[in-house]
Amino acid sequence: MAKLPTQQLYINGKYTNATSGETFETTNPATGDVICDVQIASTADVDKAVKAAQAGFKIWSKMSGTERSRILLKAVALLRERNDELAILEVMDTGKPMQEANCVDVESGAECIEYFAGLAASINGEHIQLANGNFAYTRKEPLGVCAAIGAWNYPIQIACWKSAPALACGNAVIFKASEVTPLTALKLAEIYTEAGLPDGVFNVVSGLGPVGQMLAEHEGIEKISLTGSVPTGKRVMESASKTLKHVTLELGGKSPLIVFDDANLDNAVSAAMLANFYTQGEICSNGTRVYVHKDIKDTFLEKLIERTSKMIIGDPMDLETHVGSLIHKDHMEKVLNYIEIGKNEGATLAYGGNQVTVEGFEKGCFIEPAIFTDVKADMRIAREEIFGAVMSVITFDSEDEVVEAANDTQFGLAAGVFTQDINRAHRVIENLEAGTCWINNYNITPIEMPFGGYKQSGIGRENGTAAINHFTQLKSVYVEMGDVDCPY
Repeated sequence: MAKLPTQQLYINGKYTNATSGETFETTNPATGDVICDVQIASTADVDKAVKAAQAGFKIWSKMSGTERSRILLKAVALLRERNDELAILEVMDTGKPMQEANCVDVESGAECIEYFAGLAASINGEHIQLANGNFAYTRKEPLGVCAAIGAWNYPIQIACWKSAPALACGNAVIFKASEVTPLTALKLAEIYTEAGLPDGVFNVVSGLGPVGQMLAEHEGIEKISLTGSVPTGKRVMESASKTLKHVTLELGGKSPLIVFDDANLDNAVSAAMLANFYTQGEICSNGTRVYVHKDIKDTFLEKLIERTSKMIIGDPMDLETHVGSLIHKDHMEKVLNYIEIGKNEGATLAYGGNQVTVEGFEKGCFIEPAIFTDVKADMRIAREEIFGAVMSVITFDSEDEVVEAANDTQFGLAAGVFTQDINRAHRVIENLEAGTCWINNYNITPIEMPFGGYKQSGIGRENGTAAINHFTQLKSVYVEMGDVDCPY
């Protein structure tokens, strides 16, 4: 494919050249080809985006929730209309299979905007009746200019997840996509403008880490929301503390998926595969520690390996492909290194884990899904986030034992339980230290359900009505209906 034109910044409702004079390349992970150059925002560009957002906020925040909803719903329609072309761009930039991108990535973003558009008109405070006819009321007011930093695994979905609640609440947004996958956020900006969003209400500034730091430290920005790694989250929080910004962090995980001996094994295997191999394992909530009761371990592994062996690794654009390319060569080397670490630590590589050369895609970053058994709790593959298709199968005997093991981590993003005992299901979930949990399924994230983590997996929640509280501030108003009682 021919190289695309250099991508500009998107500020105040239109594309604009960065003043830094610097660019970076974004490449197709499956082919190694450069897709295009992307301009890097300077401090002056970030200042310009903040000023545009502040001006746009004055217009957008004064519109009724119904008016905002109407515009957001137009954006939803445009996203769905352009689903296929956006999915192609997403596959080019991420290396994920088209069979995922064409029905999940864009559509889940559209569903998010649609959901928050539906809430926009109902964002209200409350009336509080007091003595002597006096009363108070509260107002949920927008924060102002909100910055958001996306991750590279679900670029357009995350851009929607962060912008939709912010915009529904009346805020303006400055978005920075990951420098690894920067393209579809710019298309989302175009769609918002076409839908009627006032100029400056959604802006995109591209660049590397320093641009994110500029946003986190900028005095004109009231909130920052990040999806990324734990180390990046700590740096963003430290930078945001200089101006006491509101912060939402959706960070990493090493989540447990617990399969009890009474589980529906076919469903449990399906969930384990989704929890480890979807998007080449590049999902923060993945259940990479799969705890399987000792009595069903052999049957579980037999079914798991049989089905995994049938997964097709190949051209991400081919609708038959199940496993695409990892995001870039350095990440592939990281994943391969963890596979070697697992073997050296004494775990058994029961299936896969080899680099694969796909004909016609010799520069791609393809790895077979890996399944480890005989994994111990202190092994690095059982404790550290790999962010690749590397599953650790760990056996257990008792409920108390597995709950203790599942909680023995710095992370707490997600967890799953498979059992047909309804009492045990809810009892175990209650005792798991994780913010997003599933019973008899995994990695299902309906937009109505809040998403986020415990411990070092993050602060705050995305999605659901809970997100409204993270993009509004509460104003309390006391109303006196009588005379002022004064002792002097």
